[in-house]
Amino acid sequence: MSRRLISLLVLALLTGPVAAHAPSDSYLRLAVEGATVEGRWDVALRDLDYALRLDADGDGAITWGEVRQRETEITALLRSRLAVEADTQRCTLDVAPLAVVQLNDGPYLSLPLQGQCATVPQRLTLRYGLFFELDPQHRGLLQLRLGDQTRLGVFAPDRRSLDFEAGVLSPGRAFRQYFREGLFHIAIGLDHLLFLAGLLLPAVVWRQAGGWVAAPRARDALVDVLRIITAFTAAHALALTLASLGVLTLPTRLTEAAVAATIVFAAINNLWPMVRRRLWVVAFGFGLIHGAGYASVLTDLGVSSTTLALALLGFNLGVEGMQVAAAAVFVPLAFLLRHRPFYQWGVVALGSAVVAALGGVWFVERAFNLRFTFF
Repeated sequence: MSRRLISLLVLALLTGPVAAHAPSDSYLRLAVEGATVEGRWDVALRDLDYALRLDADGDGAITWGEVRQRETEITALLRSRLAVEADTQRCTLDVAPLAVVQLNDGPYLSLPLQGQCATVPQRLTLRYGLFFELDPQHRGLLQLRLGDQTRLGVFAPDRRSLDFEAGVLSPGRAFRQYFREGLFHIAIGLDHLLFLAGLLLPAVVWRQAGGWVAAPRARDALVDVLRIITAFTAAHALALTLASLGVLTLPTRLTEAAVAATIVFAAINNLWPMVRRRLWVVAFGFGLIHGAGYASVLTDLGVSSTTLALALLGFNLGVEGMQVAAAAVFVPLAFLLRHRPFYQWGVVALGSAVVAALGGVWFVERAFNLRFTFF
């Protein structure tokens, strides 16, 4: 029985379709006035290079010349992955010359769009299918201005088309979609999962005077865990809100490297305790860093304050919900196993060492713009 519980615990912590912090997103801004469509589509050069192998000389850098040589192929790919329909009739969609723009997380290929629909749309349908066959974690983030109303949307492998009714604004739609993205952000974010593991592993057992001390009561352990993850989410929300509103602006490479450093600290703290009490304070501080690391996604989309507030609320509630769900699975299992040497040394000690090593590699990669891992 105990081996089965241990296996479930390890699987819950260390497996799954996960990815590191830097997301694969494209940013699609469209404005529909009458029957005219205008917009701009920004797609990360690193994603296009992965799909089309743009780096012809293999030197690790994509030059403007390499982009121009493949412009026809790039344009054909992007045009085949996006469609605009007005009342079920497909609108024309022309593209202007490509350009490269610098966003918070690197260079993007910017594709100006201009189109014409046969009628003024009462029902607008957008279809998006970029990179989903290569990367199921890719997302297309949409800002749509339809008449005098601004809407948000998220394209995903299971949500490749979005419908919008003219004159009908659904504030709950952006909330629901970003709530799901908050859940997704924790579920597939390997660095978030490892950071969470670093905080939760010692929830029921911790190092003291060269040995291990087991938590006497499950209730106390669960309360401590809830304090930690709630403090993390509150700080995550605060930093994300400030950064998205332009109050807090940090270099992406710096925040990504700092996120990796928090993972290393959380893991090492399990092996050689530097902070034992009030871990929720540490979690709050680290939540500020993790929130700033994701803020570039919404700032690059350039959403308005009202829609941004709904998106932020939904996203952060999704983050909290997934963390609470992870803790609800983890803490009871860990409490049952807390006296066993296998859990103390095999899960907490060895698991923390693995987390620290992986966090250290990420820190070097992100701080010095190197690439050692493929996740």
